[in-house]
Amino acid sequence: MDVGFIGLGRMGFPMASRLLAAGHRLVAYDTRPDALARLAALGAEPAGSPAEVADRTETVMASLPSLDASLQVATGPDGVIAGRRVRRFVDLSTVGSQMAKRIHGLLAERDIVQIDSPVSGGVGGAEKGTLAVMVSGPSAAVAAVTPLLERLGRVFVIGEAPGAAQTMKLVNNLLSATAIVATSEAVVMGVKAGLDAGVMIDVINAGTGLNTASRDKFPKSILPRSFDFGFATGLMVKDVRLCLEGARAMGLSLGVSQAVETLWETVIRDEGADSDFTAAIKPIERAAGVEVRGGDASSR
Repeated sequence: MDVGFIGLGRMGFPMASRLLAAGHRLVAYDTRPDALARLAALGAEPAGSPAEVADRTETVMASLPSLDASLQVATGPDGVIAGRRVRRFVDLSTVGSQMAKRIHGLLAERDIVQIDSPVSGGVGGAEKGTLAVMVSGPSAAVAAVTPLLERLGRVFVIGEAPGAAQTMKLVNNLLSATAIVATSEAVVMGVKAGLDAGVMIDVINAGTGLNTASRDKFPKSILPRSFDFGFATGLMVKDVRLCLEGARAMGLSLGVSQAVETLWETVIRDEGADSDFTAAIKPIERAAGVEVRGGDASSR
């Protein structure tokens, strides 16, 4: 199948590479010439703009870091909407349901079907093809792109309504964001009391406190203090904000989630948007006057 792919960042590049490895002809675009050259070396055909990608392929996929980037790539003056051949736009980005609906409406005016397909699983999942791929859109269009999405991971069809997959992704990431900060507070409390951080994680993972942060993030990136799990704080904060905005738009008041949002605003303020999201423990450590390490705890 001929496929267009726009956005070759930390998630986009391995996803595009997997499509190439599966034998698909790939027409690609990125604002960074070096990223485009790397994919071209693997067999992709470079394009000069999103519109050119959409001139040369019927299905265009995009993995982009912000709402504005998705909107501009999809509907801007030189965007996918200006392409002569494109029939389907698959947005792998996380933009929230309201932006997904906006893009859907604008593309529909040009008879281009928008398929919402945010992914979860991080860079490792993108490289291994083990992402959770959430998808919503017209059933025929979803069926047409499912073979492509299956190269990226396990596909979950959420529904046909625009933005449905975005809501699912944001609910998922809210739980992930909550697990990190809640586990960080729990472990910091134990370390302050003199417990061994490594033993704490072993016990949590053997008991009812087990969660994705204790199972994956702490052993790999927090206890060794590498803080390199592969997802930026800025992206996590964007997702948490979008989720709470969606909740407020529905008239919901989510007390626990609002507290989580406040904690993440502290993380991005103190650690910066480019920090790894596992650095969320650092402001909690500083407030407690301890540092969590693999197997020991040292007071400052």
